[in-house]
Amino acid sequence: MIDIDTLKEYIKVLEDSSLAEIEISDDEDSIRLAKPTADSPMVSFSSTAPQAPTEISQQPVSRTQPAPKAPVASGKTIKSPMVGVFYAAPSPEKPAFVSVGDTVAKGDVVCIIEAMKIMNEIVADESGTITEVLVNNGDLIEYDQPLFRLG
Repeated sequence: MIDIDTLKEYIKVLEDSSLAEIEISDDEDSIRLAKPTADSPMVSFSSTAPQAPTEISQQPVSRTQPAPKAPVASGKTIKSPMVGVFYAAPSPEKPAFVSVGDTVAKGDVVCIIEAMKIMNEIVADESGTITEVLVNNGDLIEYDQPLFRLG
């Protein structure tokens, strides 16, 4: 497993270079880092060796109620481009980026997904009005999971 200090070195190399992404592999691990863009923020890590679960956030996450499942309905959705923890606001004391009834334009920030201690701003890929928020603040999010429904 790649240790955190090595990962930080890889991130620094990427940030200090003109490269858009780097991928490093060995017998057990493979890591691909890409500079986030407005269209596709991305961080991925895979390993062939079994791994112990790691703590994603230091903030407690309520697990008493599962997140509501996205109902089957027509309309456009904003989906998660990665796995991570969903945050509706830039910090706990600030208001949510968007709420039901808000109008968003293509490229507007709608939420943050934390992956590997990196906060990734998620932007609307289409314009519309938020008709439904499909996840709760602090939920663990899967790749391609619908986050918002647009009307």
